[in-house]
Amino acid sequence: HPPSADGGAGRVPPPAAPGRSRAGTGLRLGGARRECKGVARAALRLDAAALDGLLAAAIEEHGLVAAWTEVIMPTLRAVGRKWESSGERYVEVEHFLSWHVSGALRRHAPHVVAGRPGATTVLACVPGENHTLPLEALAAALAEKGLPVRMFGGALPAESLVAAVRRTGPAAVGLWAQSRTTASPPLARHVAAIEWGVRGARRRPVVLTLGPGWAGRTMPGLPRPPGLAEAVAAVESAVSG
Repeated sequence: HPPSADGGAGRVPPPAAPGRSRAGTGLRLGGARRECKGVARAALRLDAAALDGLLAAAIEEHGLVAAWTEVIMPTLRAVGRKWESSGERYVEVEHFLSWHVSGALRRHAPHVVAGRPGATTVLACVPGENHTLPLEALAAALAEKGLPVRMFGGALPAESLVAAVRRTGPAAVGLWAQSRTTASPPLARHVAAIEWGVRGARRRPVVLTLGPGWAGRTMPGLPRPPGLAEAVAAVESAVSG
């Protein structure tokens, strides 16, 4: 399935008035709809060259956050609804689209920013979770801003997550959970309690709970950014703090 639009790096904001620009994105509602339709048609045709071109153009023209929020995510959701309502046909289209989106994200931010203690962000799916695309979008958006990221992808074992946090001394840790069955508040709290740094100047990472799996869970001190732009802002705040 495509990443859910509920929470984390995947939430899409409500539509703006027709013909009016959306604040902070430069995208007009009609333009966004046309771009979504173009991407969806290329995916349905399994046209790799056209799809890559449309995704690259959207990211270059609007920036990664706006392209993800207003073009890529709505198209992923539409394709997901299409196969769910058609007896699970079009699964190949969903896989094809997701693969090309992943490639577009990596090509947009190909340069790895050198990590340094107190400025790095660790991104990982919680154990048992393999929906990596929203985290890939966040990793690319942070790299676009010159912020160092260490991406560990899907279903990172808890002990490996803890080891990665201890070794990198990150300012922030983003944990993606697509479902309530994988979201683990005890794990999030444990990571938030990890200390690093020299004695007398210990620090702890800011743990961002990302994705719809964390919805409805009250965890004081563990921010849950509602969208990609908010997640980027939360990381920037953690790094500068």
